[in-house]
Amino acid sequence: MTPRTSEITAAKALAQSAGLNDAIQTIIAELVEVQSTLVGARPAVDDLKQSYEDALARYGELRGRPALYPYIGSGIGNGPLVELADGSVKWDMINGIGVHMFGHGDPDLIETALRAALSDVVMHGNLQFNAEVIDFAELIVAEASRSSDLKYCFLTNSGTMANESALKVCAQKHDAAPRVLAFADNFMGRSTTMSQIGDSSANRVGVPLNVQVDYMPFYDPEHGDRSTEYALRQLQQYIHRYPNQHSCFVMELVQGEGGFNIAPREFFVPLMEACKANGIAVWIDEIQTFGRTNEMFHFDALTLGEYVDVVTIGKMSQICACLYTEAYNPKPGLLSGTFVGSAVGLQVGRRSLQRLREGAYYGPNGKIAKLHRAFCEHAEALVTQHPEWFSPIPHASGFYGGVGGMMRMTPFGGDKKTITSVLRIMFDEGVIAFYCGHDPYHIRFLPPVGVMEPQQFDDVFEIVESSFAKAAS
Repeated sequence: MTPRTSEITAAKALAQSAGLNDAIQTIIAELVEVQSTLVGARPAVDDLKQSYEDALARYGELRGRPALYPYIGSGIGNGPLVELADGSVKWDMINGIGVHMFGHGDPDLIETALRAALSDVVMHGNLQFNAEVIDFAELIVAEASRSSDLKYCFLTNSGTMANESALKVCAQKHDAAPRVLAFADNFMGRSTTMSQIGDSSANRVGVPLNVQVDYMPFYDPEHGDRSTEYALRQLQQYIHRYPNQHSCFVMELVQGEGGFNIAPREFFVPLMEACKANGIAVWIDEIQTFGRTNEMFHFDALTLGEYVDVVTIGKMSQICACLYTEAYNPKPGLLSGTFVGSAVGLQVGRRSLQRLREGAYYGPNGKIAKLHRAFCEHAEALVTQHPEWFSPIPHASGFYGGVGGMMRMTPFGGDKKTITSVLRIMFDEGVIAFYCGHDPYHIRFLPPVGVMEPQQFDDVFEIVESSFAKAAS
């Protein structure tokens, strides 16, 4: 144990303990040895199947409905591979809807988590917190402010609460203007307010409607430049119809739940300029895009930083945040909450961001871009070899696409029933994915871009192809 002196705290003395460090390295070595047995997809162990089914049934009874996938993790994995409690191993291409950027059981992040677990508290809050809260916020603000005027950061424990905070910031700045502009097919979270702004009728069944939302058309690749003209005309009509009534225009630069729809910079600029000219906050929702495209912030990838007033992030960062400029710094009392996040989440999130920032992940030739190209090459080969599985889809930009670590394929005409069937078959065969979009529906992939290698798509697509074949028959 490092001797306690007046120059270091007791916590730092513990962190420097040789015995502690040796113990942590022993744990990591044991982890890596066990992980080495997880090298590909494999079926369940017969002796574990019944207890697994019993556990799923108990969960269904507790929840009131079955789990969407029969998934119970065992607690160990190896990067893109995860072991389930029935002994099966699967390629995890959804990763908690993009939360596990470095996959399962990353040794560096496990070590970070072990050290974080020595903290005196499990959860940090807005009233009492340790230094890791400051360290996390500093890193986020430093990255966000490289090309924008974003200056402040409010940390919270869910993406929905980050969005709630952003809406309050925008509304207070604009004298409680009651209306919100948002793109059609957007997703904002599942609180009462965010369910109303999100464009999904199923998410607001039985929810009282008290938020006034004006929906804008998103970019349509079939219409190209005309799509921008349509959207700008629609925006001008809303502004004329409801003068000084819009507090913000919330924009997903890549639509997540909406179908991994993308748009060029030229689509957003006129809309953002119109907002600026009319005193409407430009709020960028990066909760799904953050960290996983060709820059840490997708507004940087599109060089839109000069227009940004408020930004929300979450998912892969582990801790969620609302960022805002000096002009949108709210009055005391508007933003608070019991929890900021867990000690482990703060330190693992910060370490993940450090690795992404320093590890050649970003840019046109970064690791994320290379992984996306590998996905597209495999998808193109599948389309070429099996055109019978891919029928034309109106208003879609091809049979596969997305950006960075947000990847999608659209087989079988995007029919929801068939897509759902395919996903079930893929799960059984050893690949976990999900759907996104609405008429057409797409198969969504959110691979762990922090650790996945391009060549690992060979094994993934072998299972995808056989699953498509079973669905087609």
